[in-house]
Amino acid sequence: MNSFDDLAPGQGESSFTDWMRSVQARVEASLARLLPSGEAIPARLHQAMRYASLGGGKRVRPLLAFAAGELSEAAPERLEVVACAVELIHSYSLVHDDLPCMDNDVLRRGRATCHVEYDEATALLVGDSLQSLAFEILARELPGGSERQREMIRLLARASGSCGMAGGQSIDLAAVGQSLCLPELEMMHALKTGALIRAAVLLGALCGRALSEGERESLDRFAKRAGLLFQIVDDILDCTSNTTTLGKTAGKDAAAAKPTYVSLLGLERTRQLAADLQQQAVEALGVFAERSRRLVELTDFITRRKF
Repeated sequence: MNSFDDLAPGQGESSFTDWMRSVQARVEASLARLLPSGEAIPARLHQAMRYASLGGGKRVRPLLAFAAGELSEAAPERLEVVACAVELIHSYSLVHDDLPCMDNDVLRRGRATCHVEYDEATALLVGDSLQSLAFEILARELPGGSERQREMIRLLARASGSCGMAGGQSIDLAAVGQSLCLPELEMMHALKTGALIRAAVLLGALCGRALSEGERESLDRFAKRAGLLFQIVDDILDCTSNTTTLGKTAGKDAAAAKPTYVSLLGLERTRQLAADLQQQAVEALGVFAERSRRLVELTDFITRRKF
């Protein structure tokens, strides 16, 4: 088994903050290596791809992949690949979400959105290219031809498409100005936000030894609750934080008449729902005992994050 060095599972002297920063730095370096050089033709497109992907974000999905990898004793080199693939899909989704035909936002991660910094056509191509690159690196960087590799590609593709993130965005656009009931809102966000978070967790675990059927079911239960928790906290932050803190436009969901957990339940009930989901997510990890320490810490981080 390969060691994680400073990321080693169960390494008590490594604080969560140190571990998180180590993973973030590792993923940033890997993304910089895997993305096309800004000097390569077509240079403007490649520069825009790097602008959209590097130097920002909390890297929650890569962190979840690395933490889940501790459950299956996964090698960090394999975790880097799936973490980068998921993050490239996430970056592409942000570029497209910010376009005028979608959310029409001008600020992302504290700086101009991709279509503002470059132009709309370039931003559209950036999203297309980042999505393609995610699957290219899964096919190129992992051992070829294995059933495990094919499962990873299928999992990420489904989480990204009409039965996952893209489908959730479609429902979100159609719901503007509409009233959704709680199950409808939950389904929308299980696709739009939750599907990719679930994929990050499951992909990380797939990088190591096979889990038992019971362990896989428990991890999937955790991943679904963590994905919904992330979106609920986003809804809370959108109405309680300011633009400077968030690094993106605050209050835009209310301004656009989008249905959210806060608009449906009110702030206090939404906060209680987040607390309940956090508890359910942690309870789902009980079968893994100490091996799930980083996932438990990440669940707390997702719940308490301020931006």
